[in-house]
Amino acid sequence: MREIIIDEEFERILPKLDERTYAELEENILKYGCREPLVLWNGILIDGHNRYKILQKHDLSVNTIDMEFDSRDEVLIWIISTQIGRRNLNPLQLSFYRGLHYHADKRIVTNATGKNQYVEKEAESEVVYQNDKQPKSPSTVSRLAEQYNVSTSTISRDYQLANAINAIGEISPDVKIDILSGKTHISRRQLQELSSGPRDAIADIVDQINDGTFESGKTGTSGSGEMREWEVQFSKMTKEFRQIMRSHTDSNDIKPVRSALKQYIGMLEELYKSM
Repeated sequence: MREIIIDEEFERILPKLDERTYAELEENILKYGCREPLVLWNGILIDGHNRYKILQKHDLSVNTIDMEFDSRDEVLIWIISTQIGRRNLNPLQLSFYRGLHYHADKRIVTNATGKNQYVEKEAESEVVYQNDKQPKSPSTVSRLAEQYNVSTSTISRDYQLANAINAIGEISPDVKIDILSGKTHISRRQLQELSSGPRDAIADIVDQINDGTFESGKTGTSGSGEMREWEVQFSKMTKEFRQIMRSHTDSNDIKPVRSALKQYIGMLEELYKSM
């Protein structure tokens, strides 16, 4: 059997199938066979990850086709276009993919010219003329806006959203999957703010989601959504308490946990009195 390489970056950007959809795919493959070949680039799997897992599980034969691309970014854009073309994505996933497409396109032109040409104005016209004769190519943001039939400002916001979701994924791939699938709701405004916020703010959001204390819609990085002083103090002490608890997860000694809990209760009482 031909060796097939799984690339983590390519696999991470694919939407995860829910259990029911995966089970239906597995049943169809076992009943009718895998009718679509897996797509490879330089031996790397770029389409058909779920099918490949099922074929491996049941020791079934694998059919493949090869495609040629000049760079990883071109592969990313092809994967994104393929996923969007399947039309089974929710609005957040669509925004995420448009943002990824923009990011990949930026790198392609930057690598080709040696310059970063993407500090662009959202209101830039579709075609800019130089010396009233030579038309320049449309800006990337304008070209993608036309391709996806959205505004240039939507592409810019999608870019911020994708950056934030990727940053969340670096801390917790599971939280990223839950956000994109809709299992965990986080507002677009929060994601846009997180894209330019400190990493600690992203880590706090991930902790809150994991602990079940996250409230969608509450912002704390800028503007009218700025956290009040007691919220800052509460967030800080809760984070410290979580870190202490995690350090004793595998320990049978309950004394440090009791001590940390007592200290946490004391801090909560002081915060209550100060309000």
